[in-house]
Amino acid sequence: MRSHLLNETTADLYRRAVTEGVERVAAKLATTERPHSGISVDELAPVIDGIDLDRPLEDPAAVLDELEEVYLRDAVYFHHPRYLGHLNCPVVIPAVLGEAVLSAVNSSLDTWDQSIGGTLIERRLVDWTAQRIGLGPEADGIFTSGGSQSNFHALLLARDEACRKVMQSGEGAPAKSEVLPKLRIFTSEASHFSVKKSAAMLGLGYEAVIAVPVDRNRRMDTSVLALELENCAAEGLFPMAVVATAGTTDFGSIDPLPEIARLAAEHSVWMHVDAAYGCGLLISPTRRHLLDGIERADSVTVDYHKSFFQPVSSSAMLVRDRDTLGHATYHADYLNPRRMVQERIPNQVDKSIQTTRRFDALKLWMTLRTMGADGLGSLFDEVIDLAAAGWDVIDADPRFEVVVRPQISTLVFRYVPRPEGADVRKDLVDEANLHARKALFASGEAVVAGTKVDGDQYLKFTLLNPQTTTADIAAVLDLLASHAEQYLGESLVHAS
Repeated sequence: MRSHLLNETTADLYRRAVTEGVERVAAKLATTERPHSGISVDELAPVIDGIDLDRPLEDPAAVLDELEEVYLRDAVYFHHPRYLGHLNCPVVIPAVLGEAVLSAVNSSLDTWDQSIGGTLIERRLVDWTAQRIGLGPEADGIFTSGGSQSNFHALLLARDEACRKVMQSGEGAPAKSEVLPKLRIFTSEASHFSVKKSAAMLGLGYEAVIAVPVDRNRRMDTSVLALELENCAAEGLFPMAVVATAGTTDFGSIDPLPEIARLAAEHSVWMHVDAAYGCGLLISPTRRHLLDGIERADSVTVDYHKSFFQPVSSSAMLVRDRDTLGHATYHADYLNPRRMVQERIPNQVDKSIQTTRRFDALKLWMTLRTMGADGLGSLFDEVIDLAAAGWDVIDADPRFEVVVRPQISTLVFRYVPRPEGADVRKDLVDEANLHARKALFASGEAVVAGTKVDGDQYLKFTLLNPQTTTADIAAVLDLLASHAEQYLGESLVHAS
C-alpha cells in the first residue's frame, strides 16, 4: 500500500493519475450541455449506498469510471451559462492550478514551521485586502472556510470587546456572566442567517439579534437603527455590534454604510460589514464607490469564492485593530507557546478559530499574479452589467414581476398569471412558482434559486457567470413560465 503514498518514488504515478483525472473533468466540461442532469436524490442514493467501501477497486482508472457514475455525470456545473442558482461562481484557471498545488504539497497554515512561504503569502494577501478596504495600518486578518465562519469569528471578537468595555467601565461594573445576556446585535432583516446562528453559538441566543427593517430597495433603514440603538441603552442593555451587509444573499443590496458607520461610532458599537458577496467591488475598475464607508468598519467578511471567482473554500475576516484578534488566541505548549510571541514568530493559529487550515490563499495569489486585480474585477463588472440588462428583460415581460433594481447581480422575481376575467388564488401562484423551480431543476435545462418576499414565493437569478447572456435569461424565463402555466392549468382543471 506504500505505492499510493505521494513521495519521491511515486512522482510518476502521481503525474499519470492526476493527468487522467484532469482529462476526465476537462472532457466533461467540454461536453456539458446542461447545468444538471436532472437526477433525483431517490435515484442516486441507492447507487451510492450500494457501493461496498470495504472492497476497493484498486485500479485508479476503474475508480474514475465509478466516479463518473456517482458524481461527475450528475454534478451541478456552475460554469454553465444557465446555472443561475445560488452564490456559486465559475472559477478561473489560475486558481484551479493553485488548488492542485496546495492539495499535493498539503501545507497546514497554523504554525510558521509548517509552511514558511505559505504563512507569508497569506499574510501578504490579508494586508492587500485590508488596503483595498482601507482599514488602516493596524489592520490584520485571517483566511477562513467561508462567510459564515468569518461572520462568527468577527462577532466573537465583537462580543469580547463589548464585554471588556463594560467590565472596565468603572467601579461596580458587572461581571461577564451578567453582561452576556444583555448584549444586542443589530442587523437588517435581509442579512445572512449566520448572524443569528452566530449569536446562538456565542451563547447569546437568537433573541440577542435585533432585526432592523429595510427600505423599498431592501437596504437597512438607518432611521430605525438609530431608534433601536437609543432604546437599547434606555433599557439597560449593551449594544454589541451593528452588522451591515454589502450584498445581501437575496437582493444583492448594499446597506447605507456611511450612515451605519456614523451611528456605530456615535454609540461606540463595533461595526461589522458582511461583504461576502459584494467584496468583488473592491477590485471593480468602475464600481468601488458602492462600498464607500466600508473603510470605517471594525471587521469585514470577504468571500473570494463568490465574486473573486475562486474555488471553494476561499474567504477571510479582516479587522481594523489587530490586537482584537487576541480574543481568539490560545497558547498550547506543543504548538504555539507564549515565547513564540516574544520572539515575533508569525503563527497564524494565534489569530484563527481553526487550528489546521488549508493554504487556500495560494489560489488567490496565483490568480492575482496571472490576471491582476483589474482583470479579475472586470469579470465582476460584467455580471453586474448583465444583471442590469436582465432587470430590463424581466420588467418588460408581462408574465413576471421583479422586486428591485439590482445593485450587484441578483434578480428576485415571480411568475404572475393574468387570466382574463378572474384572479388566481394567491396560494396557487405561490405553488406555481415553487413548482416551476422544481420542474426546471428536474429537467436539468437550467438552475434557478428561490426565496420568499413578504411571505410570498419568489424566484431568483444569481448572476455570477460572465458567459451568461440576456438570451439565456429570456430562455430560462420562457421555461419557467411554461412550467408554471402547466401547473396552473392542471390545478384549475382539477378544482373545477
